[in-house]
Amino acid sequence: MPKYQATEYVRLSYADDRMIESDSITNQKKLIADFLKGHPEIELVSERIDDGYSGILFDRPAFQEMMDDIRSGKINCVIVKDLSRLGREYIETGRYLRQIFPAYGVRFIAITDGIDTANDNPGDDLTVSMKSIINDAYCHDISVKTRSALLTKRKDGDYVGACPIYGYRKSPENKNQLVPDEQTARVVQDIFRSKIDGASAAQIAKELNDLGVLSPLAYKISRGLPHPKKGFADSQDARWSATTVLRILKDETYTGVLIQGRQGTHNYKIKDVIDKPESQWIRVENAHEAIIREQDFDLVQKILGLDTRTSPGHEKVYLFSGILICGCCGERMTRKTVPYKDKKYFYYFCPKGKKNGCTSSVMLKEDDLITCVLESLKAQINNVVSLEQLLDSINEEQINRELIEQYKMQIADNEAQLAQIRRFKSTLYENFVSGFLDKDEYKTLKDDYSSDMARLQAAIDRLRQKMENASNNTSERLRWAEHFKRFSTMTELDRRAVIALIQSIEVVGKEKLNITFRYQSEYDKAIQLLQQRGIIISLEPGFTLTERTQAMLQKEAV
Repeated sequence: MPKYQATEYVRLSYADDRMIESDSITNQKKLIADFLKGHPEIELVSERIDDGYSGILFDRPAFQEMMDDIRSGKINCVIVKDLSRLGREYIETGRYLRQIFPAYGVRFIAITDGIDTANDNPGDDLTVSMKSIINDAYCHDISVKTRSALLTKRKDGDYVGACPIYGYRKSPENKNQLVPDEQTARVVQDIFRSKIDGASAAQIAKELNDLGVLSPLAYKISRGLPHPKKGFADSQDARWSATTVLRILKDETYTGVLIQGRQGTHNYKIKDVIDKPESQWIRVENAHEAIIREQDFDLVQKILGLDTRTSPGHEKVYLFSGILICGCCGERMTRKTVPYKDKKYFYYFCPKGKKNGCTSSVMLKEDDLITCVLESLKAQINNVVSLEQLLDSINEEQINRELIEQYKMQIADNEAQLAQIRRFKSTLYENFVSGFLDKDEYKTLKDDYSSDMARLQAAIDRLRQKMENASNNTSERLRWAEHFKRFSTMTELDRRAVIALIQSIEVVGKEKLNITFRYQSEYDKAIQLLQQRGIIISLEPGFTLTERTQAMLQKEAV
């Protein structure tokens, strides 16, 4: 009659060499089975397997299930291949051998190490203590080698994470290389485009939900891809939210920059994740193909900053803050307040000054600067509108074809989701009749599936309507031009217009400003295309300082 009800505990970590047959799960179980043939007093009642878990910690799921069986009295014997399968941290391993197992009257057997607590007292066994220390040292050595290898890979620009950021996937040819995920990359691009167009994060999230676009977490789950427990989605139903959109808008990865090592652990024994200081991050430029151009990413960061960066004692930033540059030394020009006869006058000047090597003594009055920049912006907007009108007919077909293809891809994805839900719904009644679902569960799931189907069908209908209207929807053409056209009716200069349309304003002298507008490369390409077609366009010249402004500057300079 068996005296012991036993469980066989087997473990294999990711760090173990899985090519060594002696360490395999199958071999561990075979070894224990052979051992039990010669021990009729032991009855095997269960097996617990932790595949892919380190032995340095004891919060392994199968190990904890085994401990629950011990506490409830279901088993009184634990059998492992060797001591390292139980654990590699020598202090905690010793506590189980010397305190916990004896307290519950559990017999412990490590076959290849010759340990059997029915015959030995492990608390006094120097050999057991030495084996535990060696196992612990092995973990430390593996940890050092792993950390060193990961550091080298990160510095080389290799991606070593398990969950690629939304918009990218691992290259089939090289798992350490990120490549754009065609479907989600265009969603990221649409998010940035919408933000530049003036949409709020909440508006963008609502639009994505209305179109049936899966959130980052929902997308990875639907594709069976690795995903973090929390992920980007912060809502219970894994839908898009403003927080999700903002995280994407602030992530520099989309410009081709790979930043790794932001988090880590204290050491190989303490697995609590900690945030590392930025000085310890590993940053590699051009590590992968960019989804978002650097200039667009920078523009979005500036737009996001409009709500957070304010001038001292005011609720909004200065109009030209960060935009106005000294043409002599390249320093950002500073705003200065000059009180005179109960009035205040505002000027911009170079803070570096002659003492620090800047020979420019330009002092620009803010009102005159606003007048000049506003006139120049209006001239550039008129030029862009003229370009768009001429280009409208010659590139309409290509633009529409691209838009329609995007809509088709999203429709196909929504239809795939719809078909899957229909399959799930078709099995509900059968599961209800079979007793797998009770009445309440059946009704709840049926309502949920019906709601999801209605939402997806509405999104499909909306996308088809967009596809049909693509050829007539001028707002979809020459999207970069829309950033200028949005301000075509402006009569006053504001911060958003300055940030959205101007890259920089260089103050060359008292009589000249060099204004660099955004989307200059697109503008130049448009002109080049027209020239190739033999079309000549008369563009309105950009303004420098007017004679009236020049005279005022000389008079008001202080």
